[in-house]
Amino acid sequence: MFPYQAVVLTSFGGPEAPEEVMPFLRRVTAGRGVPDERLEEVAQHYLHFGGRSPINEQNRALVAALGEELARRGLALPVLLGNRNSEPYLADTLRHAHDEGMTRILAVTTSAYSSYSSCRQYREDIAGAIAALAEDGLQVAVDKVRPYWNHPGFARTNSRLVTEAVRGLLGRGAEDGATPYLVLVTHSVPRAMDDTSGPGDGEGNLYSRQHEELAAAIAAEAGATLGVELEHDLVYCSRSGSPATPWLEPDVNDHLRELAGRGVRQVVLAPIGFVSDHMEVVFDLDTEAVETATELGLELVRVPTVGTDPEFVAGLVDLVIERAAEARGEEPRRPAWPGDAPRPSVCAPGCCPNLRVAKPAACGMD
Repeated sequence: MFPYQAVVLTSFGGPEAPEEVMPFLRRVTAGRGVPDERLEEVAQHYLHFGGRSPINEQNRALVAALGEELARRGLALPVLLGNRNSEPYLADTLRHAHDEGMTRILAVTTSAYSSYSSCRQYREDIAGAIAALAEDGLQVAVDKVRPYWNHPGFARTNSRLVTEAVRGLLGRGAEDGATPYLVLVTHSVPRAMDDTSGPGDGEGNLYSRQHEELAAAIAAEAGATLGVELEHDLVYCSRSGSPATPWLEPDVNDHLRELAGRGVRQVVLAPIGFVSDHMEVVFDLDTEAVETATELGLELVRVPTVGTDPEFVAGLVDLVIERAAEARGEEPRRPAWPGDAPRPSVCAPGCCPNLRVAKPAACGMD
């Protein structure tokens, strides 16, 4: 018997209209003391696109694709959407599910990696939603799939998309016969958050290590497929917060300037840190990075995110089936590419801690 009655795609959320932008940003930064003046600057990114983030529409498309793939495999599971920072809020989604008789639910997050902001914060939100329902006497149980940065459905989809983009540039050819330079980009986080990312065993830096391993594997596989030596670097975007707080670097725009100074003329930009083309992609990369490349005379090709690619969607359903096997006490098949074997779906105590304030987190041992 399948142990879950529904799947909930758990995501960040985003505004749908200009009047929603500032309230949304205040929710995102609540408790961090970020002044409205700084939020107004970030709001311009959203207003540049009419005040509407693309993330909700993309998540609705992913919900539909997941439902179709589950049905194709004979699993008649509803797929719901629950956001952290905008409607439909996760607590409201779980409340509706409970009203429909769904009390055991599996969360699939739209983040593939391990850190506070990309994993534990979702676990905190799940715990908060469960507690909100419990106050009204409603009981729901929620599990979560594991971080899937090296699940083949995510990793190999990214590798294929990179290979196709590099092939396209090779087909056009550089004037000097040079091979395009591969720049793989993800969301920057404070260094302290990266230093403490991982299972609390003291090693840390799991967030950056996961990206570095995937970036190296993608570059190696794409190069081998195309028969070229493909140089690559991992860079970061979307830094925010106090300038005094160290964040992961280099910034994508700074790195493009460095590459241009070294004589590079063609760049393939691959947003491996993102599942879909949300604001950090369409503004930070498609707007700012493209402007930087144009200013420098670089030919830049941006690789698509995995979005609703059938291989990626199938991989997410594989993760659902894997977690269901664990819930039944069975030994699941846990494929991984690249890197070490996947970490457990249930996080260890102290994993990716909240460095500002301790909060309960679901789907883990603490």
